[in-house]
Amino acid sequence: MRPILLQGHERSITQIKYNREGDLLFSVAKDPIANVWYSVNGERLGTYNGHTGAVWCVDVDWDTKNVLTGSADNSCRLWDCETGKQLALLETNSAVRTCGFDFSGNIIMFSTDKQMGYQCFLNYFDLRDPQQIEDNQPYLSVPCNESKITSAVWGPLGEFVIAGHENGEINQFSAKSGEILKTAKEHTKQINDIQSSVDLTMLISASKDCTAKMFDSTSLEHIKTFKTERPVNSAAISPIMDHVVMGGGQEAMEVTTTSTRIGKFEARFFHAAYEEEFGRVKGHFGPINCVAFHPDGKSYSSGGEDGYTRIHYFDPQYFDFELEA
Repeated sequence: MRPILLQGHERSITQIKYNREGDLLFSVAKDPIANVWYSVNGERLGTYNGHTGAVWCVDVDWDTKNVLTGSADNSCRLWDCETGKQLALLETNSAVRTCGFDFSGNIIMFSTDKQMGYQCFLNYFDLRDPQQIEDNQPYLSVPCNESKITSAVWGPLGEFVIAGHENGEINQFSAKSGEILKTAKEHTKQINDIQSSVDLTMLISASKDCTAKMFDSTSLEHIKTFKTERPVNSAAISPIMDHVVMGGGQEAMEVTTTSTRIGKFEARFFHAAYEEEFGRVKGHFGPINCVAFHPDGKSYSSGGEDGYTRIHYFDPQYFDFELEA
């Protein structure tokens, strides 16, 4: 399993995202540039230039027309995927931490940080209404008073957003009324990442409490727990196998004081049903900040604190592998 190494960032990777077909891979980092790559050979297709601060999040709509990025320069930007042209600029009062298109690609949500005296807000914009973009007026803005949102994804059918908070809570926010529909408090510490399965029925949350947990998207019922001995920065569900990949490692600031072996910078594979670890992939020289499965399940990518994105294509043995119960 030889990885393809993507070098396009000078700072640590914050998020990577495949489009729906999986032919493109988007990466953003703590530098102001968003990159898009061909996932088959790791060739860089282009960049989206315009941000002036670290870019925290990226998303692409289902037909790969538009790209959405949220940044610490207090803005959320909409780009034309093909040309790299900036279509819209939504300014905020604090850094944009998460962003996402709903299933139709018509409605976007993004959350802002609680900082500089400003509240954490979850904002919804309808892209079909140019007035909202012009006036920078979301049709719905939900304040989150208790604990700020650290990660969020759209639920099935675009009816609600599932958000993970700094205190370990997971909430469903309705996209119509903004009220909290359901809440789950399974994690004890901050949620670093939430990703949904390919059919949007399940989601996996990665937390600082050294676990990743699987939930049902609609009922937020807790299904599985995957335990490690290091904070989990990101986790993803395989679209074709009952597998989960997790990336993590110790806090970035403690890395320099330990050897790479102790840091546990491997990507770890768990069986989704048995909750047992069956494989590890080494490679990064620092914690893994983000992992993502290719939509066809035949490869996965990881982005690390070292600024590299690595695309791994699975060997044929991987697909024949059965876990002995």
